[in-house]
This record gives sequence, C-alpha cells and structure tokens, in this order.
Amino acid sequence: MAQEDGYRLPPAAVADIVTRAPAPSVSVSPGGDRLLLIEREALPPVADLAKPMEKLAGLRLDASTNDRHRTRSAVGLTLQDIASGQTRAVGLPADADLSRFAWTPDGAKVVFANTRPDGVDLYVLDTATAAARKVVTGGLNPIFQSPEWLADGSLLVLTIPEGRGAMPVESLTPRGPAIQTASGGKQAQNRTYQDLLENPHDEAMFTWMTTSQPVIMAADGTAKRAIGAPRIYTSVTPSPDGKYLLMEWLEPPFSYQVPWSRFPTTSAVYTMDGKLVETIAKQPLADALPVQGVVTGRRNIQWHPTEDALLLWVEAQDGGDPRVKTDNRDNLLALAAPFKGEGRVLARMEDRASGAFGIEGSDDIIAYDYDRDTREIRQTLVDVTGGGAPRQLGIRNAQDAYADPGNPLFTTSDRGTRVARMVDGKLLLSGLGATPEGYRPFLRRFDLATLETQELWRNAGEEFETVVDVLAEDGSTFVTSYESPTNPGNVRLHDGGTARFLTNFPDPHPELTGIKRELVTYKRADGVDLTATLYLPASYKEGDKLPVVIWAYPLEYNDAATAGQNRDSPYLFTRIGGYSPLFFLTQGYAVLDRAAMPVVGADPETVNDSFIEQVVASAQAAVDFTVERGFGDGVRVGVGGHSYGAFMTAHLLAQSDIFRAGIARSGAYNRTLTPFGFQSERRVFWDTPETYYRLSPFMAADKINEPILFIHGQNDSNPGTFPEQSERMFAAVKGTGGTARLVMLPHEDHGYRGRESVLHTLAEMIDWFDTHVKNAPVPAAGE
Repeated sequence: MAQEDGYRLPPAAVADIVTRAPAPSVSVSPGGDRLLLIEREALPPVADLAKPMEKLAGLRLDASTNDRHRTRSAVGLTLQDIASGQTRAVGLPADADLSRFAWTPDGAKVVFANTRPDGVDLYVLDTATAAARKVVTGGLNPIFQSPEWLADGSLLVLTIPEGRGAMPVESLTPRGPAIQTASGGKQAQNRTYQDLLENPHDEAMFTWMTTSQPVIMAADGTAKRAIGAPRIYTSVTPSPDGKYLLMEWLEPPFSYQVPWSRFPTTSAVYTMDGKLVETIAKQPLADALPVQGVVTGRRNIQWHPTEDALLLWVEAQDGGDPRVKTDNRDNLLALAAPFKGEGRVLARMEDRASGAFGIEGSDDIIAYDYDRDTREIRQTLVDVTGGGAPRQLGIRNAQDAYADPGNPLFTTSDRGTRVARMVDGKLLLSGLGATPEGYRPFLRRFDLATLETQELWRNAGEEFETVVDVLAEDGSTFVTSYESPTNPGNVRLHDGGTARFLTNFPDPHPELTGIKRELVTYKRADGVDLTATLYLPASYKEGDKLPVVIWAYPLEYNDAATAGQNRDSPYLFTRIGGYSPLFFLTQGYAVLDRAAMPVVGADPETVNDSFIEQVVASAQAAVDFTVERGFGDGVRVGVGGHSYGAFMTAHLLAQSDIFRAGIARSGAYNRTLTPFGFQSERRVFWDTPETYYRLSPFMAADKINEPILFIHGQNDSNPGTFPEQSERMFAAVKGTGGTARLVMLPHEDHGYRGRESVLHTLAEMIDWFDTHVKNAPVPAAGE
C-alpha cells in the first residue's frame, strides 16, 4: 500500500550540516599571481529541479534559457592576490547563477556566463580592477560549447541564430506514428540509453534548441562578426596560428536509438571569415557499432596544439570492432594546410587510441593506447614533423595505482592552446603517489630523452596535499590543495622550501571533530587482499560494540595484486555532506566505507561469471574484520550502495545471510533490460543468457529475506538504471513475501541534488537501519 506523503527530515544535527554552504572552489590564474574564489551555495530546492525539461537525443535541456537543464551552484566571485593576500569582491547582479569560467592566457581577464530565467548573459571580468562587465545580454547557446578566448584576445561564442523563429509547438493531432525500421543483416548492439528522440516533434525541438551561430567579438562585446551558416555545431576550435577554424556539426538523419554523439557528423576547416577550405570528414549515423566499438574513418579530429595549422586524427584499422584480433588497431595521422589528401601516418598503434596531448615548446606529442583485455595503457612519444620513429615511454596496467607515474601539469600557451609543461626537455608531473600505506602525492620531473624521473617534492607528515599548479619553471614554487584530519581543505603556497596558507576556509562541521578515520586491510578467504576506510564516531571507546554500515561499489580487476592496492589516505579530512553514508556516524554507527568488493579474473570476457561468489566472499571478509577488530558484533550489520553498488546490495541479500538489512539506491536489477552489455560486461544477452539471468537479482527476489530499502530518482538518466528497475524489483520482493520499501524521488536524476530530496534520503536511510540493524536483537552467547 502507499505510505505517508510529504518530505521528511533526518535528525536536526544532520539536516543542519547538509544545508550549510560549501567552501569556495579555487582557480589559479595562468600567471600564478591571483586566485579566483568561486562561491557556491548549498543544495537547491527541488523546485529548481522541477523546471520544465526537454529530453532530447541524450540531452536534458531548458528551453527557457536555451541551455542544459541544471541547478544553480556558483553564486559569487572574489579575487585574491597571492603575494599580499588582499581580496576583492566582484560586483555581480542579484541572484547570480555563474558558470563556464575561462581565463585569458595572460590572466588579465576571465569570461563567464550568468544564467537568468529567460537566457544566458556573457560577462568579462577585469582581474586588475575586479570589475565584471556584461558584454552580451541573452542570446548565448552554450549547449555544446562554452565561450572561449582566441589568441588575439577576442572571444569565440556560439549564439542563438537571429530570426530562428518560434519554438516548435507539438500538435495535439499527430502527423502520424513514430516509425523505426531494422532492415536485417546488420547488428545494432546499443546500450540502454535514455532521453532519446521519440518522434518528429522531438527532432524539431532538438534542431531548434541546438542550432547555433558562431560569432567572434571583441572582449567588450563589440565588433561582432558571424562565421559560417547556422548549424548544430558541436565544436568550433581555432587553429593555433589563428587563421582557420575546425568546425564540426550534426546533420540528419537523426536516430531514435542512439544519442546525439552518434548522429551523422561533418568536420570541415573554414577561414576566420567563414569560407570553406576543405571538408575533412563526413561520418554517417553510428547506430550499429559493436559493443565498445568505434566508428571507422577519421575520428577525434583536432588541431596540433603547437603547430600553426596541423590536423591530427585517429583511424581504426580493425573495422572499429574490438573483437578483431590485430597488432595494429588504430593509426594516428596528420594533415597540414591546405588540408587535402589522405594524411600522413605518424604512429601505428597496437591497441585502441585513448588520448594525446601536446608539449610546451615542442612539435612532439604523447599518445596513449589502451588494451581492453590486459588493461594495459601505453605511452608513446610521437615525432610529428621530424620524421623520427615513435618511441615508447612506458606501459603499465591502468589499474596498478602503485606504478602510476603521474600526469603532466598543463599550461595555456601564448596561442591559447593547452599543452603539457616542459622545461629543458623535462615534463612536470604530479600524481597521487599510491603506496601500501596510503596516498603520498608528488611533484616530479620526467626526462623525455633518458626516461629518468627526478622527484622534486613529496607529501609527508600527517596531511594530504596535492599539487594544483606550478608557478616557477624549476618547480620550486607551486600551489597545493591541503587537508588533514583537522583541516577541511585549503590552498597553500610552496616557495623555496617554505609553505604558507593562502586561504583559511573553516571546518564545515566542527561538531563532528574527533571522528576516527583509518585505512584498514584484511584478507578474503581466497587470499585476495582487501582494503576499506574505517570510520568510528568521536564518542567511540575501545571495546564498544557498534552497529556497522558497510558501503561499497564492486570493481573488476585482472589480478589480485592490483585489486588489493590501497587507494586512499589516512590523513584526509572527514568531510560529510550530501546523502553520504558517513552521516550514520552521527547516529552511533561505525562505517566501513569503500569496502573493496573486487571481481578478479584474468579474462575480462568472463570475469562476471564469478561475480556473485566474489562479492559474497568480500562481504563476509569485511564483516569478519569488524568482529576481529572488536567494534562490531557480526550481527547488527547493514550493507548499502549506489548504482552498481545497489545491484551488489541486492545480490548480497539474495545470495547470503550476512546482513540484517540493505539500502539500494538508483540501481539496476534485471539485466534482461540491459541486453547489450552493462558495466564492464561485453557479452550480449544472446551470447550468454544464463549469465544475464544469474546476474539479475530480480530473478532471485524470492531469496531476499532481509529488509531492503530501494531509493531511486524518478528522472534517472543513467544508461540502464531506469526508474522502473527499482519499481519492478520492489514489486518482486513484495510479491514473494519479502520486506521492502520503495522511495521514488520526484525530479531527481541518478544522483540526488534537491535539498528536500537529500534530506528525505538521509531520513529514510537512518530510519531503515535504526529499525532493522541498530535495534535488531543480538543473539545471546551460544545461540
């Protein structure tokens, strides 16, 4: 039967913490002399989520603003001088709703958008005076691309075309049925996408909202000139020399089976005054790709970031099908102005290309390719113009956190392109520095000639500090994000071996000071090492027996060694917000968070065949650990998870009797509703129907004899986790005599954002485990 109506509140202490505004986010200027503090507000009301929404081609759009459907977050700006610490508030309109920030390469200006109820305005902030000036009133169309700076200091903006006409109105009398066809002979193995086009009116609305006109203007909004014809542009990017634009747009026919990213796409080079130079690629509708496949022909087309006007792209050599056995899966090619011909092969890649970046002061690029079977990622240095052979820089298992060499620190070149920072032939790298004892972030220099690494700095002590930006070429001056068990996160400047704080953001919840946080390790019955983060209430005393919440999300690994690695730090601040399970700490629970639930298998094709056995074994090991450590009694234990963690939770209650109750948020439970793969599963339903059946907790609903709480957003857009997944699972548990509760949150997506929704979710979670876990009877000794 239906339950009580209306939103509920969790305990007052919890609600108070949830509704506090978070600390500002921080952006460092390209010149390293200023900070931009972006002030944020707490959770928006559900009323903001309830604004009308157009669900079109995998997008969620707001027709009133002609933008993505979203809630307000950034509400204020402050500039801070790094040297003096002086701050200056930026004057903004009332009820500011700020987004899409971008610095000029010299840090003199910041462009940003301000959303009003009926449109998006453009502002430019002068960082010398802290004055923000509105340069465009309404008319922006930032659905696919935010405003960006050109090398000459002008702005490139996508706008709503003049005279586009009124918004399409859906006739009450349909033009006819919505028809889709399958001609046979060609597989179309598409994942279970949501928010797709459904009828001709949807197509008309999608076209009306996403069609834009590229415009170049001066920084003060004057001297506007339109470039090219209005189209559905998904990307317009200038060449580094400022002479050309690479323009990419969508064209019909659209599809009702796949999102916009698979619609027919044209890529072409134009001059800066809008004249066509050359069409580079015309990709047809990609509605029949194999699972994890890619399109054939030219894809991922982009400018080389340090050459004047050189295009780079990738082409599949395996027909785009990852199932094909080959030693040359992708090629990387280049083509210079006037952009005619087939292109020159720069590198033949053994595996699927997975990204590339340019290097400051060099024509070389570093390209990555990834083997989906071994999970190995390879780094290759590619000589673009010198003719030298590609040179491998390194190869490792992408899941091997201990072997992660770090990532390049990037900078914006004088031409406005993003490149990896390099000094004297050495790249600057930063990384988390995973170790068996926890993260120890670092700053390193990597010599591209010798492949030797020099460590410039490494996080030490009872703190967690990561590099945000390097201000001096030799790495002696840099900015970090710093936190510790008592510091909630602030910005620090390192200069010549000394460090000082640039910000002083306070503890967001001082009443929780004293929560105990510890990285713990234990073993599964099969010998696999497991990790988790243990939290104990501030009031905990050794020997106390507490109710325990185990919160987890299963992941797949090729081997036990990488599965058991430590990917956390004991020195992080215990930050609690949103609908985090850590709020159980305020109610006297112990929480074993991020409890490892690895599914280990050398063959990714079949690793899920033992999913159930492995997560049950991992769960049992976690509960055994709580007993061995003395804070748990092994009986008053609840389990929970979100998304794939909810899927795991339902399996654990169906396939074991380890837990007293479970909480499953926004999950998928019937895998026959995701027949073309899910998570990392590559096989389709018709390859292995028995696997899909067994991996559907829906099929074992009659075995769930512990209480389970289902929570789901009614507007979930995540592929596969349709709201009906929770509705059907609840009906199955109820129909087979189980104890369950279903909470469907109005207007919420896969994650929950509305203030009332978040508070209600916490109230439901706490009440559920208080009833079925905390207050469950503990068997007497010998029972």
